[in-house]
Amino acid sequence: MPCVWVCQPQGSYREAAIGLGRGRAACFHATHGIDLPAVSGASRGMLPIGATAPANAYQARCADEELVYRVVAAELDDFLAEAEARGHPLPSFVESTFRAFLTCGVPEHGFLRVHCDQCGHDRVLAFSCKRRGVCNSCAGRRMADTAAHLVDRVLPAVPTRQWVLSLPFPLRYRLAYDRTLATPLLAAFLRAVFASLRRRARERHGIRNAKCGAVTFLQRFGGSLNLNVHFHSLLLDGVYEVLPNARGVRFLDLPPPDMDEVLRVLADTVQRLVSALRRSGHGGDGDADGEDDMSRDNPVMAALYAAAVQGRMAMGAQAGQRVARMGDAALAVDPVDSGSSRCATLGGFSLHAGVAIGANDRAGLERVCRYMGRPPLATMRLERLSDGRILYRLRHRWRDGTSALVFEPREFLVRLAAQVPPPRAHQVRYHGVLAPCAAWRPYVVPVIDDAEAAAGRADCSHDKPQMSRARRIAWSDLLRRVFAVDALRCERCGSKMRVMAAVRSTAAVVAFLVCIGRAGRSPPTARQGGSAA
Repeated sequence: MPCVWVCQPQGSYREAAIGLGRGRAACFHATHGIDLPAVSGASRGMLPIGATAPANAYQARCADEELVYRVVAAELDDFLAEAEARGHPLPSFVESTFRAFLTCGVPEHGFLRVHCDQCGHDRVLAFSCKRRGVCNSCAGRRMADTAAHLVDRVLPAVPTRQWVLSLPFPLRYRLAYDRTLATPLLAAFLRAVFASLRRRARERHGIRNAKCGAVTFLQRFGGSLNLNVHFHSLLLDGVYEVLPNARGVRFLDLPPPDMDEVLRVLADTVQRLVSALRRSGHGGDGDADGEDDMSRDNPVMAALYAAAVQGRMAMGAQAGQRVARMGDAALAVDPVDSGSSRCATLGGFSLHAGVAIGANDRAGLERVCRYMGRPPLATMRLERLSDGRILYRLRHRWRDGTSALVFEPREFLVRLAAQVPPPRAHQVRYHGVLAPCAAWRPYVVPVIDDAEAAAGRADCSHDKPQMSRARRIAWSDLLRRVFAVDALRCERCGSKMRVMAAVRSTAAVVAFLVCIGRAGRSPPTARQGGSAA
């Protein structure tokens, strides 16, 4: 059955990832007409696992009325034509992603018919595009679904810590298109962290051959829509010891790493990364000898990536210049001393290990997982100026006082195109005891059956190998979990609705939309493409 995840405005997913306070929840209601639970503390921004909250009324988003949709619909054909005029068209996966985005959440491209048997009310749920990089709605669903899967079925009830590795500009550019290079670099980074955990476990507990585990998100973006490929790794803040005669495993926690340990891990990481780059045919600083493959095969896309990495414009008369900024220089701030925040820098690399989650803080763990898997664009901070340009407000003010960036519509599409990952490039990776085929994984991951999954309860057992059937949460249950919105609840009588059919043909779509009072119209796209199913 086609996937649908179209009820919430796109900008709300970042708020769901980091938590909604009372003021944000009230503002969200005033803006979008949807009540969200105003909670605080450890459970802020999400429903406690296992808790049941009253579901709010479903409200479908109007995809073709959103700012990002209007900009893409108006500029996409000219953008593609300009790229082709420069000698090389954009890769097919980039164009197909944009085309599919223009069909996402638009009922005229197909929908599910949901019917209430009690009062006869009908509702349409438009198909989603399920693409990565451009569509915040589908990225938000993937974010919430992945976070719920990790908390319920992968991550055990032990302390965890987030390690974030940022890379120099040449490596960001390389990793943007070379999906094969990410595997050895990530493996080198995690080997350095695992070595630190095993060394400290040997010093503290006197054990050898300790087992570590990690889940890593490969993010392609920074806070200013720049192209910044980096690693967000969630590691178990301790190690597992194998009991005698292979009778199971036991978790041994470790104290937080101090600043000297973080520096030591970063130095080891840089050394391992340089070796991995040389083995893959790159130089020690991420540059290859001679021209890189992207510049040779598709110089247009190479120019887009390079400009997005450096925060410059890639097209138009001002190509190569910095993106326009807005802010007040009087509000410039001095660099913050990060010596006490477990943040270290070395040779263009940066390592941060200051975020820790307690063993029993499952709500906080899910919130961190949502943050690591969040979409690249926060549309609630996006607006169109009177001259047609696009203003994007930064979440944190820069040191020079910059609080917002201003893009030309074409340049805004360039930044979105740079965020589309290459096909068959996994954005979530599992290592150590959490790897899919790890021998000790059955002893570590939570044991959960279908009934427990529905109730949101998991039993973390380390003495018996029981594997649960990998099953993701249904889209309607996911909406209730994240936003307390029930898409299958009738707003007229409150009864449970059922899915009757998937309507795909153009004639049937137009006939049904006209029947329920919504004229069947074609959205403003010059050429139709992509797949809504």
